[in-house]
Amino acid sequence: MVLKCIAVDDEPLALGLVCSFVEQTPFLTLKGCFSSGLKALEMVREEEIDLIFLDIQMPDLNGIQVARLLDHHPGGPGPRVIFTTAFNNFAMDGYKVDALDYLLKPFDYEEFLIAANKARNYAEMKTSVNHHTESADAFIFLKVEYQLLKVAIKDILYIEGLKDYVKVYLENNDKPILSLTSLKDLEVKLSSSTFMRVHRSYIVSLDKITAVTKSTLYIGDRMISLSEQHKEAFNSYLKKWL
Repeated sequence: MVLKCIAVDDEPLALGLVCSFVEQTPFLTLKGCFSSGLKALEMVREEEIDLIFLDIQMPDLNGIQVARLLDHHPGGPGPRVIFTTAFNNFAMDGYKVDALDYLLKPFDYEEFLIAANKARNYAEMKTSVNHHTESADAFIFLKVEYQLLKVAIKDILYIEGLKDYVKVYLENNDKPILSLTSLKDLEVKLSSSTFMRVHRSYIVSLDKITAVTKSTLYIGDRMISLSEQHKEAFNSYLKKWL
């Protein structure tokens, strides 16, 4: 695994040293060196960065302020931070912004490498956890007649609840799957970040919604009612784009 890095320090000699250390390290690739926290934030917004070696005492934004802003950039959770500083009184601030490590200047390559390895181990662990989660949640089994039918979650458009059955509507499938289960049972099994109950009789895939009116959702040319009971939760979801 190779981590994309930037270095930020307003002292040219210190910045040059960190950049040279990054270039010596096989599992790091240097995407930029900056003397300003503001310039670094611009880079993070333009390109996916995994790791930042970040000085704390800087004139425009200090490193702690930059680290706080990283967690709120539009792409989602920000890159991890390793602080580089000549002062030893920022450890608690570094803890509050969840920094991976804290390199006290002057530091040598061995100390740098120990910190960089922490970042690599974190990234590998995160990748492993995400892969396991995606694999485990990639499908469900539905009771269909006398068998359990494996259905890819990404293919589900919406689910309609009947008295003792549900109809599961899929992409590229004209006929829904009729399964002996309840809408409530499926609501528990499906991720609330991807699926939402919008009516007593309907659960929809949020990714598949193509249009919305005051009381109606559309998935392609299929119209689904949005009930008053579920309108508040759905409108809260919509506020992300309003």
